[in-house]
Amino acid sequence: MSYYKTIDGNKYDGELLELADSLTSGAGDGRISMADAEKIFEGVRDGNSYTDIEKDTVAYIRDNYKWTDAADEWFRTEVRKWAATK
Repeated sequence: MSYYKTIDGNKYDGELLELADSLTSGAGDGRISMADAEKIFEGVRDGNSYTDIEKDTVAYIRDNYKWTDAADEWFRTEVRKWAATK
């Protein structure tokens, strides 16, 4: 797998997209849960920087995947707090 994935001419973090796909397929109701959100957040933090591609990927995942309300709120808050330090 390539590190990047291009969708509609935009470059995204392939590993984060693959993680979101794996978390929402198969089990449950297909929404990103709190546990899933924590895993995605760890994937965002893994390089200890918040690149433009990661920002675009997070926006894509938030817009194109279904989230539980609690997971969405927690994820947005944690990313904002962490990104403010980068």
